[in-house]
Amino acid sequence: MTSVNRVATVADLDAVVATFTSAFLQDPVWGPAFPDERRRAEQAAVMWRVYAGSALRYPWTLVTPEVEAAAIFIPPGGVELTEEEAAGLEGRLAAVTDAGTARAITVVGEQFEAAHPAQPFFYLTILGTHADHRGKGLGMGLLADGLARVDALGAPVYLESTNPANNRRYESVGFEVRDEIVVAGGQVVTTMWRPATR
Repeated sequence: MTSVNRVATVADLDAVVATFTSAFLQDPVWGPAFPDERRRAEQAAVMWRVYAGSALRYPWTLVTPEVEAAAIFIPPGGVELTEEEAAGLEGRLAAVTDAGTARAITVVGEQFEAAHPAQPFFYLTILGTHADHRGKGLGMGLLADGLARVDALGAPVYLESTNPANNRRYESVGFEVRDEIVVAGGQVVTTMWRPATR
């Protein structure tokens, strides 16, 4: 890993949530998941806080120096959310949206989980750059650092790309299209696999 990017700590949580909220505000899947555009940022932040906070149990959340970009890798055998966290997430979302919206978001998560490969892998669950800092290569730099760490362990990496515009970027660093998931809104999510490099 380069000297500037680093492993996130609990002190970075608010900044990571702000970055993910900004990064995914207009995402083809995660934008419409929160239909109330006026409240979308505040509502989505509730979800990103649960995922980001949970991921900090592992030393695999990487951030740029000022958290302009963040990437969460879940290591083999790890969980994105515990059963308790997953159950609590739907209730938290219902409290800031409504029961139908919360259930629909939960179903997307369940679809993602059902599509996971059977073999062990590092799971690149979230990678995002704050909208104010896009176009500087920060996200791809962070991804390169994370992949270098994984490569040192000789492990494969799996992800779900919710934005087709990113697929070529992932392919440029060794990911291959594995499958597709179609969510209720009709959006196509591309699952991608990067084999172990040694």
